[in-house]
Amino acid sequence: MLKINKCGLTVKNVAKLTNKLWRQSIATSVSRQQYEYQQQTHQQQQDGRIPTQPKAPTVEENTIAKEEWRRAKPLDEMPTISPLKLLRNFLPGGTYHGLDSAQLMLAFKEDLGAIGLVKGVFGKPDTVLCHDPQDFEKVYRNEGVWPTRPGMEILYHYRHVIRKDFFQGVEGLSGTQGEKWGSFRSAVNPILMQPKNVRVYFHKMSQVNKEFMERIREIRDPHSLEVPRNFEEEMNRWTLESVSVVALDKQLGLIGRNRDNPEAKLLFKSLTELFVYSMELELKPSIWKYYTTPTMKKVTESLDHITEITKKYIEEAIERIESEQKMDLPEKPESEKSVLEKLVKIDKKIAMVMAMDMLMAGVDTTSSTFTGLLLCLAKNPDKQAKLREEVRKLLPEKDSEFDETVFNHMPYLKACIKESLRMYPLTLGNTRVPINDIVLQGYRVPKGTQVIMISTSLMKNERHYPRGNQYLPERWLRPSQQAEETPIGNDNECPVALKPSSPFIYLPFGFGSRSCIGRRVVEMELEMGIARLIRNFHVEFNYPTDNAFKCVLINVPNIPLKFKFTDIKD
Repeated sequence: MLKINKCGLTVKNVAKLTNKLWRQSIATSVSRQQYEYQQQTHQQQQDGRIPTQPKAPTVEENTIAKEEWRRAKPLDEMPTISPLKLLRNFLPGGTYHGLDSAQLMLAFKEDLGAIGLVKGVFGKPDTVLCHDPQDFEKVYRNEGVWPTRPGMEILYHYRHVIRKDFFQGVEGLSGTQGEKWGSFRSAVNPILMQPKNVRVYFHKMSQVNKEFMERIREIRDPHSLEVPRNFEEEMNRWTLESVSVVALDKQLGLIGRNRDNPEAKLLFKSLTELFVYSMELELKPSIWKYYTTPTMKKVTESLDHITEITKKYIEEAIERIESEQKMDLPEKPESEKSVLEKLVKIDKKIAMVMAMDMLMAGVDTTSSTFTGLLLCLAKNPDKQAKLREEVRKLLPEKDSEFDETVFNHMPYLKACIKESLRMYPLTLGNTRVPINDIVLQGYRVPKGTQVIMISTSLMKNERHYPRGNQYLPERWLRPSQQAEETPIGNDNECPVALKPSSPFIYLPFGFGSRSCIGRRVVEMELEMGIARLIRNFHVEFNYPTDNAFKCVLINVPNIPLKFKFTDIKD
Protein backbone atom coordinates (compact mmCIF):
# COMPACT_ATOMS: atom_id res chain seq x y z
CA MET A 1 0.00 0.00 0.00
CA LEU A 2 1.36 3.42 -0.97
CA LYS A 3 2.00 5.72 2.01
CA ILE A 4 0.85 9.33 1.96
CA ASN A 5 2.91 11.83 3.92
CA LYS A 6 1.74 14.94 5.77
CA CYS A 7 1.84 17.14 2.68
CA GLY A 8 -0.54 14.90 0.84
CA LEU A 9 2.29 13.69 -1.38
CA THR A 10 3.56 10.18 -1.91
CA VAL A 11 6.95 9.32 -0.46
CA LYS A 12 8.24 8.89 -4.00
CA ASN A 13 7.07 12.36 -4.99
CA VAL A 14 8.52 13.95 -1.87
CA ALA A 15 11.86 12.32 -2.61
CA LYS A 16 11.75 13.71 -6.15
CA LEU A 17 10.83 17.17 -4.84
CA THR A 18 13.66 17.10 -2.30
CA ASN A 19 16.09 16.05 -4.99
CA LYS A 20 14.88 18.82 -7.29
CA LEU A 21 15.22 21.49 -4.60
CA TRP A 22 18.71 20.24 -3.79
CA ARG A 23 19.82 20.35 -7.42
CA GLN A 24 18.39 23.85 -7.82
CA SER A 25 20.18 25.12 -4.70
CA ILE A 26 23.59 23.89 -5.78
CA ALA A 27 23.17 24.93 -9.40
CA THR A 28 23.24 28.61 -8.42
CA SER A 29 26.71 28.43 -6.92
CA VAL A 30 28.65 25.36 -8.06
CA SER A 31 29.28 23.54 -11.27
CA ARG A 32 28.17 19.99 -11.96
CA GLN A 33 31.74 18.82 -11.51
CA GLN A 34 31.90 20.42 -8.07
CA TYR A 35 28.59 18.79 -7.14
CA GLU A 36 30.02 15.41 -8.14
CA TYR A 37 33.05 16.20 -5.97
CA GLN A 38 30.76 16.74 -3.00
CA GLN A 39 29.16 13.35 -3.55
CA GLN A 40 32.61 11.77 -3.96
CA THR A 41 33.84 13.46 -0.79
CA HIS A 42 30.83 12.24 1.19
CA GLN A 43 31.28 8.66 0.00
CA GLN A 44 34.99 8.69 0.70
CA GLN A 45 34.32 9.99 4.20
CA GLN A 46 32.02 7.02 4.70
CA ASP A 47 34.69 4.63 3.39
CA GLY A 48 37.50 6.17 5.45
CA ARG A 49 39.52 7.37 2.46
CA ILE A 50 41.03 10.78 1.84
CA PRO A 51 39.18 12.45 -1.04
CA THR A 52 41.01 13.56 -4.13
CA GLN A 53 40.88 16.94 -5.80
CA PRO A 54 37.85 17.72 -7.99
CA LYS A 55 38.37 17.53 -11.71
CA ALA A 56 40.14 20.46 -13.31
CA PRO A 57 37.70 23.24 -14.23
CA THR A 58 36.60 23.51 -17.83
CA VAL A 59 37.67 26.36 -20.09
CA GLU A 60 34.21 27.89 -19.65
CA GLU A 61 34.43 27.71 -15.87
CA ASN A 62 37.89 29.27 -15.91
CA THR A 63 36.58 32.10 -18.06
CA ILE A 64 33.68 32.75 -15.69
CA ALA A 65 36.03 32.71 -12.67
CA LYS A 66 38.44 35.15 -14.30
CA GLU A 67 35.61 37.51 -15.19
CA GLU A 68 34.24 37.33 -11.64
CA TRP A 69 37.73 38.14 -10.29
CA ARG A 70 38.13 41.04 -12.73
CA ARG A 71 34.83 42.63 -11.68
CA ALA A 72 35.40 42.12 -7.92
CA LYS A 73 36.69 44.77 -5.53
CA PRO A 74 40.26 44.40 -4.20
CA LEU A 75 40.79 42.99 -0.72
CA ASP A 76 41.99 46.33 0.68
CA GLU A 77 38.49 47.77 0.07
CA MET A 78 36.88 45.13 2.31
CA PRO A 79 35.68 46.45 5.71
CA THR A 80 38.74 46.17 7.94
CA ILE A 81 39.73 46.28 11.60
CA SER A 82 43.22 47.75 11.78
CA PRO A 83 45.90 46.43 14.15
CA LEU A 84 45.67 49.58 16.29
CA LYS A 85 41.89 49.39 16.61
CA LEU A 86 42.08 45.67 17.36
CA LEU A 87 44.58 46.15 20.19
CA ARG A 88 42.69 49.15 21.60
CA ASN A 89 39.39 47.21 21.67
CA PHE A 90 40.97 44.35 23.63
CA LEU A 91 42.20 46.67 26.39
CA PRO A 92 40.09 47.15 29.55
CA GLY A 93 37.12 49.31 28.61
CA GLY A 94 37.36 48.27 24.93
CA THR A 95 34.44 46.64 23.13
CA TYR A 96 36.20 43.25 22.86
CA HIS A 97 37.57 43.10 26.39
CA GLY A 98 36.33 40.15 28.46
CA LEU A 99 34.29 38.57 25.67
CA ASP A 100 34.27 34.83 25.12
CA SER A 101 35.05 33.62 21.61
CA ALA A 102 31.39 33.46 20.47
CA GLN A 103 30.70 36.96 21.75
CA LEU A 104 33.91 38.15 20.10
CA MET A 105 32.86 36.86 16.67
CA LEU A 106 29.47 38.55 17.00
CA ALA A 107 31.23 41.79 17.97
CA PHE A 108 33.40 41.51 14.86
CA LYS A 109 30.25 41.00 12.78
CA GLU A 110 28.69 44.08 14.34
CA ASP A 111 31.74 46.13 13.34
CA LEU A 112 32.38 44.60 9.92
CA GLY A 113 29.10 43.28 8.58
CA ALA A 114 28.64 40.04 6.62
CA ILE A 115 32.30 39.93 5.63
CA GLY A 116 35.39 41.70 6.90
CA LEU A 117 39.15 41.60 7.32
CA VAL A 118 40.91 41.51 10.68
CA LYS A 119 44.54 42.54 10.31
CA GLY A 120 47.05 40.28 12.02
CA VAL A 121 49.18 41.34 14.96
CA PHE A 122 52.15 39.73 16.77
CA GLY A 123 52.82 37.18 14.05
CA LYS A 124 49.19 36.29 13.36
CA PRO A 125 48.06 36.40 9.70
CA ASP A 126 45.39 38.69 8.25
CA THR A 127 42.05 36.88 8.47
CA VAL A 128 38.81 37.20 6.52
CA LEU A 129 35.66 36.59 8.57
CA CYS A 130 32.53 35.53 6.68
CA HIS A 131 28.99 34.54 7.68
CA ASP A 132 27.38 33.43 4.40
CA PRO A 133 26.89 29.75 3.40
CA GLN A 134 27.63 30.51 -0.25
CA ASP A 135 31.02 31.84 0.83
CA PHE A 136 31.58 28.73 2.96
CA GLU A 137 30.98 26.56 -0.08
CA LYS A 138 33.46 28.48 -2.24
CA VAL A 139 36.15 28.21 0.43
CA TYR A 140 35.63 24.46 0.90
CA ARG A 141 35.67 23.90 -2.85
CA ASN A 142 39.14 25.45 -2.98
CA GLU A 143 40.76 23.75 0.00
CA GLY A 144 43.02 21.37 -1.96
CA VAL A 145 44.15 17.79 -1.38
CA TRP A 146 45.84 18.63 1.92
CA PRO A 147 43.58 21.34 3.36
CA THR A 148 45.19 23.91 5.61
CA ARG A 149 43.07 24.30 8.73
CA PRO A 150 44.65 26.92 11.01
CA GLY A 151 44.18 26.52 14.73
CA MET A 152 45.78 24.77 17.70
CA GLU A 153 49.11 26.48 16.98
CA ILE A 154 49.86 26.12 20.67
CA LEU A 155 49.62 22.33 20.55
CA TYR A 156 51.75 22.14 17.43
CA HIS A 157 54.39 24.44 18.98
CA TYR A 158 54.41 22.33 22.12
CA ARG A 159 54.94 19.10 20.23
CA HIS A 160 57.24 20.48 17.53
CA VAL A 161 59.43 22.71 19.71
CA ILE A 162 58.96 22.31 23.47
CA ARG A 163 58.62 18.49 23.54
CA LYS A 164 60.24 17.57 20.24
CA ASP A 165 62.38 15.07 22.18
CA PHE A 166 59.30 12.96 22.84
CA PHE A 167 57.17 13.51 19.71
CA GLN A 168 60.15 13.24 17.30
CA GLY A 169 58.33 14.79 14.35
CA VAL A 170 55.06 12.87 14.85
CA GLU A 171 52.82 15.72 15.99
CA GLY A 172 49.44 14.18 15.18
CA LEU A 173 46.60 15.89 13.34
CA SER A 174 45.90 19.06 15.35
CA GLY A 175 47.85 22.04 14.05
CA THR A 176 49.74 19.97 11.48
CA GLN A 177 49.42 20.97 7.83
CA GLY A 178 50.43 19.90 4.34
CA GLU A 179 52.06 16.62 3.40
CA LYS A 180 53.00 15.82 7.02
CA TRP A 181 49.32 15.99 7.96
CA GLY A 182 48.35 13.97 4.87
CA SER A 183 50.81 11.17 5.70
CA PHE A 184 49.58 10.85 9.29
CA ARG A 185 45.93 11.00 8.28
CA SER A 186 46.43 8.42 5.52
CA ALA A 187 47.90 6.04 8.10
CA VAL A 188 45.08 6.30 10.63
CA ASN A 189 42.08 6.99 8.37
CA PRO A 190 41.36 3.41 7.26
CA ILE A 191 41.30 2.29 10.88
CA LEU A 192 39.34 5.05 12.61
CA MET A 193 36.89 6.01 9.86
CA GLN A 194 35.66 2.51 9.08
CA PRO A 195 32.41 1.77 10.99
CA LYS A 196 33.26 -1.92 11.28
CA ASN A 197 36.37 -1.10 13.33
CA VAL A 198 34.41 0.46 16.17
CA ARG A 199 31.78 -2.28 16.31
CA VAL A 200 34.12 -4.48 18.37
CA TYR A 201 33.49 -2.10 21.29
CA PHE A 202 29.72 -2.64 21.59
CA HIS A 203 29.98 -4.83 24.69
CA LYS A 204 32.68 -2.83 26.52
CA MET A 205 31.00 0.51 25.87
CA SER A 206 27.65 -0.95 26.90
CA GLN A 207 29.22 -1.94 30.22
CA VAL A 208 30.46 1.64 30.72
CA ASN A 209 26.94 2.95 30.05
CA LYS A 210 25.40 0.57 32.59
CA GLU A 211 27.89 1.79 35.20
CA PHE A 212 26.95 5.38 34.35
CA MET A 213 23.23 4.61 34.87
CA GLU A 214 23.97 3.14 38.29
CA ARG A 215 26.11 6.15 39.17
CA ILE A 216 23.18 8.46 38.38
CA ARG A 217 20.97 6.45 40.74
CA GLU A 218 23.64 6.68 43.46
CA ILE A 219 24.21 10.44 43.33
CA ARG A 220 20.69 11.79 42.72
CA ASP A 221 18.73 13.20 45.65
CA PRO A 222 16.30 10.51 46.94
CA HIS A 223 13.47 13.05 47.20
CA SER A 224 13.92 15.49 44.29
CA LEU A 225 15.64 12.89 42.06
CA GLU A 226 18.00 15.66 40.91
CA VAL A 227 21.71 15.05 40.47
CA PRO A 228 24.22 17.43 42.11
CA ARG A 229 25.16 20.71 40.44
CA ASN A 230 28.59 19.26 39.49
CA PHE A 231 27.05 16.55 37.28
CA GLU A 232 29.34 17.76 34.51
CA GLU A 233 32.20 16.02 36.33
CA GLU A 234 30.30 12.73 36.20
CA MET A 235 29.72 13.15 32.47
CA ASN A 236 33.42 13.83 31.97
CA ARG A 237 34.22 10.60 33.75
CA TRP A 238 31.75 8.73 31.55
CA THR A 239 33.18 10.23 28.34
CA LEU A 240 36.81 9.57 29.31
CA GLU A 241 35.94 6.03 30.37
CA SER A 242 34.15 5.48 27.03
CA VAL A 243 36.94 6.86 24.86
CA SER A 244 39.51 4.88 26.88
CA VAL A 245 37.75 1.70 25.76
CA VAL A 246 38.78 2.61 22.21
CA ALA A 247 42.03 4.53 22.72
CA LEU A 248 43.49 2.20 25.39
CA ASP A 249 41.48 -0.97 24.80
CA LYS A 250 40.52 -1.06 28.50
CA GLN A 251 38.36 0.59 31.15
CA LEU A 252 40.05 2.83 33.68
CA GLY A 253 37.36 2.41 36.34
CA LEU A 254 36.83 6.18 36.65
CA ILE A 255 33.07 5.90 37.24
CA GLY A 256 33.36 3.43 40.08
CA ARG A 257 36.33 1.69 41.64
CA ASN A 258 39.01 4.23 40.63
CA ARG A 259 37.00 7.41 40.85
CA ASP A 260 39.38 8.92 43.40
CA ASN A 261 42.36 8.40 41.11
CA PRO A 262 44.39 11.66 41.48
CA GLU A 263 45.80 11.33 37.94
CA ALA A 264 42.29 11.33 36.46
CA LYS A 265 41.33 14.41 38.45
CA LEU A 266 44.47 16.21 37.28
CA LEU A 267 43.75 15.17 33.69
CA PHE A 268 40.21 16.63 33.82
CA LYS A 269 41.52 19.86 35.33
CA SER A 270 44.32 20.15 32.75
CA LEU A 271 41.98 19.54 29.80
CA THR A 272 39.62 22.27 30.97
CA GLU A 273 42.49 24.72 31.49
CA LEU A 274 43.94 23.89 28.07
CA PHE A 275 40.77 25.06 26.29
CA VAL A 276 40.42 28.19 28.42
CA TYR A 277 44.03 29.34 28.15
CA SER A 278 44.40 28.35 24.49
CA MET A 279 41.51 30.64 23.59
CA GLU A 280 43.41 33.57 25.09
CA LEU A 281 46.45 32.79 22.95
CA GLU A 282 44.76 31.60 19.74
CA LEU A 283 42.00 34.21 19.31
CA LYS A 284 43.27 37.28 21.13
CA PRO A 285 46.42 39.37 20.58
CA SER A 286 49.35 37.75 22.36
CA ILE A 287 53.12 37.90 22.13
CA TRP A 288 53.60 34.24 23.08
CA LYS A 289 55.51 33.55 19.84
CA TYR A 290 58.22 35.99 20.94
CA TYR A 291 58.07 35.75 24.72
CA THR A 292 56.81 33.06 27.09
CA THR A 293 53.86 34.86 28.67
CA PRO A 294 52.25 33.77 31.98
CA THR A 295 49.31 32.31 30.01
CA MET A 296 51.69 30.38 27.76
CA LYS A 297 53.36 28.96 30.88
CA LYS A 298 49.95 27.77 32.12
CA VAL A 299 49.18 26.14 28.76
CA THR A 300 52.55 24.42 28.75
CA GLU A 301 51.98 23.15 32.28
CA SER A 302 48.54 21.80 31.31
CA LEU A 303 49.99 20.08 28.24
CA ASP A 304 52.79 18.61 30.32
CA HIS A 305 50.25 17.03 32.66
CA ILE A 306 48.09 15.77 29.78
CA THR A 307 51.08 14.35 27.92
CA GLU A 308 52.60 12.55 30.89
CA ILE A 309 49.31 11.08 32.18
CA THR A 310 48.07 9.89 28.79
CA LYS A 311 51.58 8.66 27.91
CA LYS A 312 51.54 6.46 30.99
CA TYR A 313 48.13 4.99 30.14
CA ILE A 314 49.10 4.37 26.51
CA GLU A 315 52.48 2.83 27.33
CA GLU A 316 50.73 0.39 29.67
CA ALA A 317 48.24 -0.49 26.93
CA ILE A 318 50.94 -1.01 24.29
CA GLU A 319 52.99 -3.13 26.70
CA ARG A 320 49.92 -5.27 27.36
CA ILE A 321 49.33 -5.75 23.62
CA GLU A 322 52.96 -6.65 22.96
CA SER A 323 52.96 -9.14 25.85
CA GLU A 324 49.87 -10.84 24.45
CA GLN A 325 51.49 -11.02 21.03
CA LYS A 326 54.49 -12.86 22.50
CA MET A 327 52.27 -15.53 24.02
CA ASP A 328 51.79 -18.73 22.07
CA LEU A 329 48.18 -17.91 21.21
CA PRO A 330 46.33 -18.03 17.89
CA GLU A 331 46.34 -14.61 16.22
CA LYS A 332 43.05 -12.75 16.44
CA PRO A 333 41.06 -12.32 13.24
CA GLU A 334 41.49 -8.82 11.84
CA SER A 335 37.81 -8.06 12.56
CA GLU A 336 38.38 -8.69 16.29
CA LYS A 337 41.52 -6.60 16.71
CA SER A 338 41.19 -3.31 18.56
CA VAL A 339 41.94 0.10 17.07
CA LEU A 340 45.06 0.35 19.22
CA GLU A 341 46.29 -3.08 18.11
CA LYS A 342 45.92 -2.07 14.46
CA LEU A 343 47.68 1.25 15.01
CA VAL A 344 50.59 -0.40 16.86
CA LYS A 345 51.01 -2.72 13.91
CA ILE A 346 51.46 0.33 11.63
CA ASP A 347 53.79 2.35 13.87
CA LYS A 348 54.15 2.52 17.65
CA LYS A 349 54.73 6.30 17.71
CA ILE A 350 51.70 6.96 15.49
CA ALA A 351 49.66 4.71 17.81
CA MET A 352 50.90 6.66 20.83
CA VAL A 353 50.11 10.11 19.40
CA MET A 354 46.74 9.10 17.93
CA ALA A 355 45.62 7.55 21.23
CA MET A 356 46.81 10.69 23.02
CA ASP A 357 44.77 12.88 20.67
CA MET A 358 41.69 10.72 21.18
CA LEU A 359 41.95 11.07 24.96
CA MET A 360 42.55 14.83 24.71
CA ALA A 361 39.77 15.56 22.22
CA GLY A 362 37.20 13.06 23.42
CA VAL A 363 36.24 14.39 26.86
CA ASP A 364 35.04 18.02 26.90
CA THR A 365 33.74 17.84 23.34
CA THR A 366 31.54 14.80 23.94
CA SER A 367 30.41 16.04 27.37
CA SER A 368 29.30 19.35 25.86
CA THR A 369 27.42 17.60 23.06
CA PHE A 370 25.75 15.24 25.54
CA THR A 371 24.77 18.19 27.75
CA GLY A 372 23.13 20.00 24.84
CA LEU A 373 21.25 16.87 23.85
CA LEU A 374 19.96 16.30 27.40
CA LEU A 375 18.82 19.92 27.67
CA CYS A 376 16.93 19.66 24.37
CA LEU A 377 15.17 16.44 25.36
CA ALA A 378 14.42 17.68 28.89
CA LYS A 379 12.80 20.87 27.56
CA ASN A 380 10.88 18.99 24.84
CA PRO A 381 9.17 16.07 26.61
CA ASP A 382 7.13 15.19 23.50
CA LYS A 383 10.33 14.59 21.52
CA GLN A 384 11.81 12.66 24.43
CA ALA A 385 8.73 10.41 24.57
CA LYS A 386 8.92 9.85 20.82
CA LEU A 387 12.59 8.89 21.09
CA ARG A 388 11.83 6.52 23.98
CA GLU A 389 9.27 4.67 21.90
CA GLU A 390 11.88 4.11 19.18
CA VAL A 391 14.42 2.92 21.76
CA ARG A 392 11.93 0.56 23.45
CA LYS A 393 11.45 -1.38 20.22
CA LEU A 394 15.17 -2.08 19.99
CA LEU A 395 16.04 -2.30 23.70
CA PRO A 396 13.02 -4.12 25.17
CA GLU A 397 14.65 -4.23 28.62
CA LYS A 398 16.57 -1.51 30.43
CA ASP A 399 19.73 -3.60 30.33
CA SER A 400 19.26 -5.10 26.86
CA GLU A 401 22.48 -5.33 24.89
CA PHE A 402 23.33 -3.31 21.81
CA ASP A 403 24.16 -4.84 18.46
CA GLU A 404 24.54 -3.61 14.91
CA THR A 405 20.83 -4.07 14.20
CA VAL A 406 19.98 -1.54 16.90
CA PHE A 407 22.09 1.18 15.30
CA ASN A 408 20.69 0.53 11.85
CA HIS A 409 17.14 1.21 13.05
CA MET A 410 17.41 4.38 15.11
CA PRO A 411 16.73 7.23 12.66
CA TYR A 412 14.98 9.39 15.24
CA LEU A 413 17.83 9.05 17.75
CA LYS A 414 20.32 10.17 15.11
CA ALA A 415 18.02 13.07 14.19
CA CYS A 416 17.78 14.11 17.86
CA ILE A 417 21.56 14.30 18.09
CA LYS A 418 21.83 16.30 14.86
CA GLU A 419 19.18 18.78 15.95
CA SER A 420 20.77 19.26 19.38
CA LEU A 421 24.07 20.12 17.67
CA ARG A 422 22.19 22.76 15.67
CA MET A 423 20.61 24.21 18.81
CA TYR A 424 23.86 24.02 20.80
CA PRO A 425 26.76 23.91 18.30
CA LEU A 426 30.08 22.76 19.67
CA THR A 427 32.21 25.26 17.77
CA LEU A 428 31.90 28.67 16.11
CA GLY A 429 32.57 27.35 12.64
CA ASN A 430 35.64 26.33 10.68
CA THR A 431 38.78 27.77 9.13
CA ARG A 432 40.55 27.14 5.84
CA VAL A 433 43.24 28.67 3.63
CA PRO A 434 42.08 28.37 -0.02
CA ILE A 435 44.67 27.29 -2.58
CA ASN A 436 43.07 29.37 -5.37
CA ASP A 437 42.04 33.00 -5.75
CA ILE A 438 38.33 33.29 -4.93
CA VAL A 439 35.68 36.01 -4.75
CA LEU A 440 33.63 36.32 -1.55
CA GLN A 441 30.78 38.84 -1.30
CA GLY A 442 32.17 40.69 -4.31
CA TYR A 443 35.72 41.02 -2.88
CA ARG A 444 38.90 39.41 -4.11
CA VAL A 445 40.40 36.98 -1.61
CA PRO A 446 43.86 35.93 -2.84
CA LYS A 447 44.95 32.32 -2.43
CA GLY A 448 46.77 31.72 0.84
CA THR A 449 44.46 34.05 2.82
CA GLN A 450 43.11 32.64 6.07
CA VAL A 451 39.29 32.53 6.10
CA ILE A 452 37.13 31.86 9.17
CA MET A 453 33.61 30.64 8.30
CA ILE A 454 31.38 31.53 11.25
CA SER A 455 28.18 29.49 11.28
CA THR A 456 27.06 29.76 14.89
CA SER A 457 24.88 32.84 14.27
CA LEU A 458 23.10 31.08 11.39
CA MET A 459 21.93 28.00 13.26
CA LYS A 460 18.65 29.50 14.50
CA ASN A 461 18.22 32.03 11.69
CA GLU A 462 14.76 31.61 10.12
CA ARG A 463 16.23 32.40 6.71
CA HIS A 464 18.33 29.25 6.88
CA TYR A 465 16.35 27.05 9.29
CA PRO A 466 12.55 27.39 9.25
CA ARG A 467 11.22 27.46 12.82
CA GLY A 468 14.85 27.75 13.84
CA ASN A 469 14.19 28.39 17.55
CA GLN A 470 12.29 25.12 17.90
CA TYR A 471 13.85 21.73 18.57
CA LEU A 472 12.58 19.67 15.62
CA PRO A 473 14.55 16.45 15.03
CA GLU A 474 12.11 15.70 12.23
CA ARG A 475 13.90 18.14 9.94
CA TRP A 476 16.77 15.64 9.63
CA LEU A 477 14.67 12.62 8.66
CA ARG A 478 14.53 11.43 5.10
CA PRO A 479 11.09 11.46 3.44
CA SER A 480 10.77 7.67 3.73
CA GLN A 481 11.47 7.91 7.48
CA GLN A 482 9.31 10.99 7.94
CA ALA A 483 6.30 9.24 6.41
CA GLU A 484 6.25 6.86 9.37
CA GLU A 485 6.60 9.58 12.01
CA THR A 486 3.86 11.44 13.82
CA PRO A 487 2.98 15.01 12.75
CA ILE A 488 5.31 17.87 13.65
CA GLY A 489 3.35 20.10 15.99
CA ASN A 490 -0.31 20.79 15.25
CA ASP A 491 0.07 22.27 11.79
CA ASN A 492 1.39 19.12 10.07
CA GLU A 493 4.03 21.18 8.28
CA CYS A 494 5.63 19.53 5.28
CA PRO A 495 9.08 18.15 6.32
CA VAL A 496 10.65 19.48 3.11
CA ALA A 497 9.93 23.00 4.38
CA LEU A 498 12.06 22.39 7.48
CA LYS A 499 15.25 21.56 5.61
CA PRO A 500 18.21 23.97 5.86
CA SER A 501 18.87 26.46 3.08
CA SER A 502 22.37 25.07 2.48
CA PRO A 503 24.26 21.89 3.38
CA PHE A 504 27.32 24.01 4.20
CA ILE A 505 25.96 25.62 7.38
CA TYR A 506 25.65 22.52 9.52
CA LEU A 507 29.00 20.69 9.51
CA PRO A 508 29.52 19.60 13.15
CA PHE A 509 32.22 17.11 12.17
CA GLY A 510 33.89 19.34 9.60
CA PHE A 511 34.16 18.87 5.86
CA GLY A 512 36.11 16.72 3.42
CA SER A 513 39.42 15.13 4.23
CA ARG A 514 39.85 17.25 7.39
CA SER A 515 36.59 16.09 8.91
CA CYS A 516 36.75 14.76 12.47
CA ILE A 517 38.86 11.60 12.62
CA GLY A 518 37.01 10.40 15.74
CA ARG A 519 33.53 10.81 14.29
CA ARG A 520 32.69 7.09 14.32
CA VAL A 521 33.72 6.75 17.96
CA VAL A 522 31.84 9.87 19.07
CA GLU A 523 28.67 8.87 17.24
CA MET A 524 28.67 5.41 18.80
CA GLU A 525 29.38 6.83 22.25
CA LEU A 526 26.54 9.38 22.00
CA GLU A 527 24.04 6.98 20.46
CA MET A 528 24.67 4.23 22.99
CA GLY A 529 24.75 6.70 25.89
CA ILE A 530 21.52 8.54 25.12
CA ALA A 531 19.66 5.35 24.12
CA ARG A 532 20.54 3.67 27.41
CA LEU A 533 19.75 6.78 29.45
CA ILE A 534 16.36 7.46 27.81
CA ARG A 535 15.44 3.78 28.16
CA ASN A 536 16.14 4.01 31.90
CA PHE A 537 15.02 7.53 32.85
CA HIS A 538 12.61 10.32 32.12
CA VAL A 539 14.81 13.46 32.04
CA GLU A 540 13.76 16.91 33.29
CA PHE A 541 15.59 20.19 33.80
CA ASN A 542 13.57 22.61 35.89
CA TYR A 543 15.84 25.63 35.58
CA PRO A 544 16.45 28.37 32.99
CA THR A 545 18.72 27.46 30.10
CA ASP A 546 19.74 31.03 29.21
CA ASN A 547 23.51 31.19 28.69
CA ALA A 548 23.69 27.43 29.14
CA PHE A 549 27.11 27.40 27.47
CA LYS A 550 30.14 29.64 27.33
CA CYS A 551 32.56 29.54 24.43
CA VAL A 552 36.26 29.01 24.93
CA LEU A 553 37.78 27.15 21.98
CA ILE A 554 34.62 25.02 22.16
CA ASN A 555 31.29 25.56 23.89
CA VAL A 556 31.31 24.19 27.45
CA PRO A 557 28.53 24.07 30.06
CA ASN A 558 28.05 27.33 31.93
CA ILE A 559 25.24 26.45 34.36
CA PRO A 560 24.78 23.86 37.12
CA LEU A 561 23.49 20.69 35.43
CA LYS A 562 20.90 19.62 38.03
CA PHE A 563 18.98 17.23 35.81
CA LYS A 564 16.11 15.26 37.31
CA PHE A 565 16.21 11.54 36.46
CA THR A 566 13.00 9.60 37.14
CA ASP A 567 13.10 5.84 36.63
CA ILE A 568 11.02 4.43 33.79
CA LYS A 569 8.73 1.75 35.23
CA ASP A 570 9.16 -0.88 32.54
